[in-house]
Amino acid sequence: MCDCVNKNGYDQREVLESYIQKIEPINQKVCEEARAHWDSIAKPLRSLGKLETMVIQLAGIQGKKVPNIKEKAVLIFCGDNGVVEEGVTQTTSEVTAIVTENFTKGIASINSFAKVVNATVIPVDIGICRDINGVGVWQKKVAYGTKNMAKEPAMTRETCIQAIVTGIECIRELKEKGYTMVMTGEMGIGNTTTSSAVLSVLENLPVEEVTGKGAGLSSEGLERKIKAIKTAIQLHQPDQCDPIDVLSKVGGLDICGMVGAFLGGAIYNIPMIIDGFISAVAANCAIRLAPLATEYMFASHCSAEPAGKRALDVIGKSPSLQCDMCLGEGTGAVLGAQLIEFGLAAYCEIAAFDDVDFEQYTLLS
Repeated sequence: MCDCVNKNGYDQREVLESYIQKIEPINQKVCEEARAHWDSIAKPLRSLGKLETMVIQLAGIQGKKVPNIKEKAVLIFCGDNGVVEEGVTQTTSEVTAIVTENFTKGIASINSFAKVVNATVIPVDIGICRDINGVGVWQKKVAYGTKNMAKEPAMTRETCIQAIVTGIECIRELKEKGYTMVMTGEMGIGNTTTSSAVLSVLENLPVEEVTGKGAGLSSEGLERKIKAIKTAIQLHQPDQCDPIDVLSKVGGLDICGMVGAFLGGAIYNIPMIIDGFISAVAANCAIRLAPLATEYMFASHCSAEPAGKRALDVIGKSPSLQCDMCLGEGTGAVLGAQLIEFGLAAYCEIAAFDDVDFEQYTLLS
């Protein structure tokens, strides 16, 4: 049986297509209502900049003039990458499993960040090389890691689609549990290599321009990383116009899961926050599969990875923060969520001009 057909007999390709067909634009009528509300409250017009536009977008996503983001989740897709065999990282693949288990113990970087915004950290085992037993890990394993893309395609096209559908279904589950905002994250040793490869192909950019040292490579290590990516691209010739072909040949299961999550946000009207470089590359793939998905995404920060800004620029997203971070795990996305909360607080709590003793501002040409 083709591995694109699941145990219930459903063809995952058809499932993905049917999901994408459900995506609609955000509610522009509600966006206009939210913009009018901003203009009616007692402050200089448009003076809160991106905080205002983020709340307007949020209102349009949820179809509510007063949005609700009380229940928030950090969804972290965890998977291993066979290209680690090429010496492209400082650590071994075992670290993916260790850090994933740390998420469940509340001792990872993202756990401390998530507490500040009262968000639930949800690690998803979509492709770790070994089984994870930690309480709280969502067991969604599609494969025990990818193949070494420098020698063979990272995964089959069918496996790639299955991982994307898995990401969509994770958002559906969160929606059913009452979550109203999702911050994307990832954990996978070697995933700056795969994301650099994907971005290089999709945007026809030189490998050297989009590849950095990741989690602390030496100069020699960076050369090995660039060589591995170039070898993989030359060997497999991924189709720039087909994001699934690119992901299956030089991508990773964690990236595929995030692609699905971004699509899921658009399907289920959940605001999705892009984290850093890897998350932005996944957003790029999702937008190529379903252009309307971009309306449901927020950029958080600009990753310190060499192509961090480029990865956002090519999808038309402007980051709200410049913190020189490149940690991953969803840490930057959590900071972005906090900014949106500030904006929403102002939107809901500042007095209206009708309630204060000065005349309403007007827009001047």
